[in-house]
Amino acid sequence: MTNDAVVDPSGTQAWKELQEIAVSTANISIRDLLTIDPSRPSAMTYVAGGIHADFSRQRLSPTTLSRLLELARQTGVLTLRDKMFAGEHINSTENRSVLHTALRLPRDATLVVDGVNIVEEVHQVLDRMGDFSNAVRSGAWVGATGKKITDVVNIGIGGSDLGPAMAYLALEDFRDRSISCHFVSNVDPSDVAVVLERLNPETTLFVIASKTFTTLETMTNAGDARRWLVDALGEAAVEKHFVALSTNAQAVSEFGIDTHHMYGFWDWVGGRYSVDSAIGLSTMIAVGPANFGAMLSGFHAIDQHFSHAAPHENLPLMMGLIAVWNRNFLKIPTTAVLPYSQYLSRFPAYLQQLTMESNGKSVRRDGEAVSYDTGAIFWGEPGTNGQHSFYQLLHQGTSTVAADVIVVAKTAHAIGQQQDMLVANALAQAAVLALGRTEMEVAADGTSATLVPHKVMPGNRPVSLFMVEQLDPFTLGALIALYEHAVFVQGAIWGIDSFDQWGVELGKKVALGILADLTKGTAQNPSLDAASLADMNTYLTLR
Repeated sequence: MTNDAVVDPSGTQAWKELQEIAVSTANISIRDLLTIDPSRPSAMTYVAGGIHADFSRQRLSPTTLSRLLELARQTGVLTLRDKMFAGEHINSTENRSVLHTALRLPRDATLVVDGVNIVEEVHQVLDRMGDFSNAVRSGAWVGATGKKITDVVNIGIGGSDLGPAMAYLALEDFRDRSISCHFVSNVDPSDVAVVLERLNPETTLFVIASKTFTTLETMTNAGDARRWLVDALGEAAVEKHFVALSTNAQAVSEFGIDTHHMYGFWDWVGGRYSVDSAIGLSTMIAVGPANFGAMLSGFHAIDQHFSHAAPHENLPLMMGLIAVWNRNFLKIPTTAVLPYSQYLSRFPAYLQQLTMESNGKSVRRDGEAVSYDTGAIFWGEPGTNGQHSFYQLLHQGTSTVAADVIVVAKTAHAIGQQQDMLVANALAQAAVLALGRTEMEVAADGTSATLVPHKVMPGNRPVSLFMVEQLDPFTLGALIALYEHAVFVQGAIWGIDSFDQWGVELGKKVALGILADLTKGTAQNPSLDAASLADMNTYLTLR
């Protein structure tokens, strides 16, 4: 376990200097910064893994950046980074290593953790996943009646759902069109029922994603799927239509799944960091092992950059530091993720879990309560849809929202000028969010005096613009890894454990107690509050 003293960032000299800078530069706008220094975009654009990140629309100066880098030094960010990559137990509350980066190490790499070369273990699982994926894709693996698999249903929740579902949509142009993937996560019976209604049990494969094989929502839905299959094909068909992503061999076997088709992962892989592990099996079936390998290479490219690039050139480090600046010094509590790509429509939801489950903490690693803000609220929708939805608040609302705009330069579907139109909208929104529109500019357009105040845009909304050449497996892996490491940087500065999620566990525990009462048709649990008991009674009446 890592027992190093945790630095209170708010007590560092760099933090105090940043507070002073935030006050002294409060009246300097993004428009001012770009006007004063026209070379600012080139100086504040970072490139790694094919991602071009333009931070010139952020409300900070070179002096601010230098102080943020000093804050990283004084809080030991890079030391903790090195410990993470080395496999030390930096997840202190669970006494675990944090090694999602090992999932994408090349085959010839070596990383010994607790006496085991985990790279060999990782590639053994990847090889087995590859063999199985190829068998399903080629038709060598067939269902109980000898028919080829045409539909794969991933049953999971949280990271066991969000990652594969997001990647499946993002890699639309790389998928095998003869196989469709479906994703079931919600314990709402409508979720699994609607999927099963449109499938043929003879040609359906279920991938059950639960490390412990006890996750309530996942195993409830898995049980529904099992009954559906057995009713149609009989008990013996289970082992030809179900595989498990788990480490609980006994429970997997009791379910009826052949443990030769159980694909495991490790306690040093958190659910929100697991899309590149066995949890990605449905993704690999959809796009093939070669494309899945390309995605791992994209992850690894950013890992290498983060672990080796000099601090002032380190893209994930800068991204994390800017997030801290916005959250703690500019007091901006939320970030909108705005991908101008329909294929990335699930990326904001994926980042919600990554960022908010990781850094939604109010206690430091040493058990002391924080005295400063931590994780920002992440949300978003793809452009241009969002422009006709919530952008009004972004532009003229009373709350300042930071924005990450993601642009893909090339499309696989060139239809007229639509790609240019899409990118034009992305760049226009980035400009207007950052620069706004003054009274003088509005009036110069011939706007009547009574309408001028209604058309003024205050601007000064911090915007990071990320541009990639195309959305392919490598780029998707690089984008995910970029955000993973930026989240790490923020947590390291705040001194929190970004890799546990105790807040998730309490709700599960209470839910089980309520479920027991609802099953009995009573609402008399003395440990529950009056509001909960009243709501339970209302439910029992309406049910």
